[in-house]
Amino acid sequence: MRPGLGVTAAVAAASVVLAPAGVAAASPAQAGNAYATIGQLEGEGYNVIVDRLGSAPLNQCFVTSVRNPQTQTRTFWVGEGKDRELVTVVVSRSITVSLNCDV
Repeated sequence: MRPGLGVTAAVAAASVVLAPAGVAAASPAQAGNAYATIGQLEGEGYNVIVDRLGSAPLNQCFVTSVRNPQTQTRTFWVGEGKDRELVTVVVSRSITVSLNCDV
């Protein structure tokens, strides 16, 4: 394997990780949308933090807000010699979802 090929693969992988993804617009809606909202955010790579009011089962909860998206990145050197480049990679993403489960 040629050294330049490894650098190219690493940069390509990093660019996929760094592709922008929008935050889901979760407005208050019908009961049960909590599963869909949480699933969508997890599918986008977020670690979802849930805070809730009430004790109803999750499938009966309303999403009241989605807020506070946090992204943690790390930058490191890839390659050797003239082919050395700085690459920034997302290492974690979190977001908070508030639920009303007081049904």
